[in-house]
Amino acid sequence: MKRKIILASASPRRKELLQYVVPEFDTVPADIDETIPENIAAEESAEFLAVKKASFISARYPDSIVIGSDTIVLIDGTVLGKPADAKDAEQMLKRLSGRTHAVITGVCLACGELRESFSSKTLVKFYPLSTKEIKDYIATGEPMDKAGAYGIQGKGCILAESVNGDFFNVVGLPAAALKRRLEAFTARIG
Repeated sequence: MKRKIILASASPRRKELLQYVVPEFDTVPADIDETIPENIAAEESAEFLAVKKASFISARYPDSIVIGSDTIVLIDGTVLGKPADAKDAEQMLKRLSGRTHAVITGVCLACGELRESFSSKTLVKFYPLSTKEIKDYIATGEPMDKAGAYGIQGKGCILAESVNGDFFNVVGLPAAALKRRLEAFTARIG
């Protein structure tokens, strides 16, 4: 039985990357509460949310393979989510300026009651950024729907000095790791 695959995300970046992993899938965004419980470590929060998203959609489509994913930016033990406004984006980018931060993407594969999850971590170092560079980048509007207030696959590419790890993980989906995990998961469930 060939199972339908569902991406539990509305992210156009994840959708684009998943097309390289599997040619056919549906997209059903998981509208969940993304509050992280206090007992979940910051490094584990992306995987926690990925499991929550996949589980939510899997409950509606128990015979399908559901892929949930979430990406966080982590610096000094603090998770930087999507900025609330331009001022918030500016504060985030100033904090990342000239420093190395971690981008962690959690992924969960779900089918019925079966769950498998993993996280991928990439280190990104930013160039020192001037106030003008930060304000010019914010003026593009690109930072507003991105964790850590930047999109490395877009205009934000000019901010990063180096990337240590899976580049596509920073974009929002560790495609190579997911391909291998998905093949094993699919073989296991039949």
